Amino acid sequence: MSPFLHVDKVDLFYGDAQALDGVSLEIAAGEIVAIVGANGAGKSSLIRTIHGIDKPVHGSIRFDGVDIAGWPSHRVCEAGIGHVAEGRQVFPNLSVLENLEMGATPRHARALEKQTLERVFTLFPRLSERRRQAAGTLSGGEQQMLAIGRCLMGQPRLIMFDEPSLGLAPTIVHEVFRIVRRLNEEGLTILLVEQNVMASLKIAHRGYVLENGRIELSGTGGELLNDDRVRQAYLGL
Repeated sequence: MSPFLHVDKVDLFYGDAQALDGVSLEIAAGEIVAIVGANGAGKSSLIRTIHGIDKPVHGSIRFDGVDIAGWPSHRVCEAGIGHVAEGRQVFPNLSVLENLEMGATPRHARALEKQTLERVFTLFPRLSERRRQAAGTLSGGEQQMLAIGRCLMGQPRLIMFDEPSLGLAPTIVHEVFRIVRRLNEEGLTILLVEQNVMASLKIAHRGYVLENGRIELSGTGGELLNDDRVRQAYLGL
């Protein structure tokens, strides 16, 4: 069976600086795959390249059998790839409801907007309570819930999370990872980019370690957690 997402030998440059160097990875439908690594390793660059924000110089990105490398972001979104960006990036002056409605822009999502909104409010009751409240007045954890909910409104088949735990209190971090696992159990394929190596590999089926723009290690979540190189470099063990 072909991978649901197959990144093959992707190179990305910012000017003369190479951000991704021959990056290859695979995600099967229904998996949680974690990409871990230090700051500056190229994790966000990888997400941005898959989503069409940055354009690769070489390599292919095949999603459900179609090469989407170089596609504009809106077309990638229409194809079924959602992106929960680092820093949440909600529209602060719009209400919670208006932010969620903004997420239902893909053509295939519009007909299901009402049902999807009900699903989001079931998943995040706090958002339902605050549906008329300006998004900029929410707490960091509530804004992260809103960012996830807005992504779900687009009816994605694969969601890419870019540092979803960044800047959140430990109790909220636990809730975010619980939500990621629940979405996967409901059938969504997940690409999880995280600095929180322990938490992400614990819930991941498989993972890749990205260093200086290159994939240096790969394996199941458990294998990477037990790898001495990962434990020393990222877990302080």
